[in-house]
Amino acid sequence: MKATTSYRTKPADKEAINKSWLLVDASGQTLGRFTSQVAKLLRGKHKTCYTPFINCGDNVIVINAEKIKLTGKKLTDKQYIRYTGYPGGQRFATPEDVLNKHPERVIEMAIKKMLPKNRLGREQFRNLHVVAGDKHKFEAQKPKTVKLTDIF
Repeated sequence: MKATTSYRTKPADKEAINKSWLLVDASGQTLGRFTSQVAKLLRGKHKTCYTPFINCGDNVIVINAEKIKLTGKKLTDKQYIRYTGYPGGQRFATPEDVLNKHPERVIEMAIKKMLPKNRLGREQFRNLHVVAGDKHKFEAQKPKTVKLTDIF
């Protein structure tokens, strides 16, 4: 009888997934480039045990959300559209308005649109924590400070 070798890749199991807490600073970063890299961290694409249909990403804390940069005229010309649910309830906001009221929402909206539009994407989005200043409430988790240039 001939011995065969299996070349099948096995999906990650609970023992292989080691979720860690990462701290990322958004000050001076460009919105799109920064959020695409954070979305990769949330999905777990930087890990060797990455499996597309399993949540193997890390918990990510983003600080200094108010210091994010937008290039060109995007600060005034780009529009976020939402709908209240009532007739005539379509509302428009520019990134400038959103940054003044809730600076963390600009980063959250950009990252949410980069994740899968299903149960898995919603689960991965819950691992994102965006804070406007440099103080956060996750000190007990001992987050590891990460420079995105070192990972990607």
